[in-house]
Amino acid sequence: MRADRKQAAKRALGLALGVGVAAAAAVAPTARAQEVERGAGEDTRADARLADIERRLEASERRLRELRSMIAEEQRQLEADRRALARHLGRPESELGRMAARGVPGELAQAPSAPVGEAPPPPERPAAAARIFEEPTALTPRGKLVVEPSYQFVHATNNQVALIGYSVIPAITIGLIDIRRVSRDISTFALTARYGLTNRLELEAKLPWVSSRSTTQTRPLATPSVTDQFFDSSGSGIGDVELAARYQLNAFRGDNPVYIGYLRYKSRTGEGVFDVPIDAATGLQTELPTGSGFQALQAGLTWLFPSDPAVFFGGAAYTYSFSRDVGNGFGTVRPGGVLDINLGMGLALNERSSFSLGYQHSIVGRTSQRDPESVARVLAPLGTLQLGTLRFGVAYRLSAKTNLNMSLGIGVTKDTPDVELTLRVPFSF
Repeated sequence: MRADRKQAAKRALGLALGVGVAAAAAVAPTARAQEVERGAGEDTRADARLADIERRLEASERRLRELRSMIAEEQRQLEADRRALARHLGRPESELGRMAARGVPGELAQAPSAPVGEAPPPPERPAAAARIFEEPTALTPRGKLVVEPSYQFVHATNNQVALIGYSVIPAITIGLIDIRRVSRDISTFALTARYGLTNRLELEAKLPWVSSRSTTQTRPLATPSVTDQFFDSSGSGIGDVELAARYQLNAFRGDNPVYIGYLRYKSRTGEGVFDVPIDAATGLQTELPTGSGFQALQAGLTWLFPSDPAVFFGGAAYTYSFSRDVGNGFGTVRPGGVLDINLGMGLALNERSSFSLGYQHSIVGRTSQRDPESVARVLAPLGTLQLGTLRFGVAYRLSAKTNLNMSLGIGVTKDTPDVELTLRVPFSF
């Protein structure tokens, strides 16, 4: 029995081994097939990834070519803008290139012509404040014509005391004491034309027409009469024609002051003070002059400094009058020089209107007479005059080509006119 069981166990073990070998033999081809299939799948996925990478590389190359083309186009546009800006500012392109590279680090600072991005637009001209002085603070653009009709009214009142006699002791005068009150109104209609030859140079011509009227009230003292006497006179006609040229000395970069130098010539087309007739009894002018009677040349400098929201401006000028023989027994006379200094500030109220205020001071030198001992009539000596005027102005833009400007001057010294009102309406073409 025991032997039979051993034989049965051996047969079962052999059978199991056979089945295992057969199963292994059957499974081996399947595993190899799966391994082959798995390898083929991995190759397919690798080919797909490679194809995708190739497509992305091709797309990147196309994008790179497009970017190169855009950079080349931007560089050409930058060069064109730089040349246009150089022509606008009147600077050589080499200097403009150095300005473009200023503050750029590294290699770009060493190569100004390298593209550094889009060129900034040139700064606009500084805005002109409401005009309160004779000289404008902004030039006419190149190729533009400005025609400016204007009206100016000046009122002046002056009290004069004339002593006709001699003094025997201080404070006692023997003779005639004449007290005069002179009131004068002067109206000036002018037509001014300004033309911009370049962005920095403009020419101006001014044709005035003057109408004036004066009333003199006199009361002679130390005489039996205490009645006031009145003497009226008037005059009208063309005034002194003026020609001027202005040049902007530096370029405006947006945050710097702008300086403008100018030269003005004043003719003597108007009737001068020595050319009008004089009443023999009173010694007063029967007809008022419309001009100075002397040719003059004025040189000056104005400046403007924008400081948002205000604009500061000012200037200085000197007027030299040429001497001439005025006749009528006075001989050769030369008026004193005039030094003008002014300072003001403008403030924009909105996009159409602005307000300005300022102060102007003029120093008028003494009038000289050549060889007063050898002439028949000697001018009364007159010292230096100090003329101070406080000015206010308002400007309003009626349209893109038309402006309205009104200014008011108030005299703050004794010899200055009491009121000066000026209205200007410039038209641009």
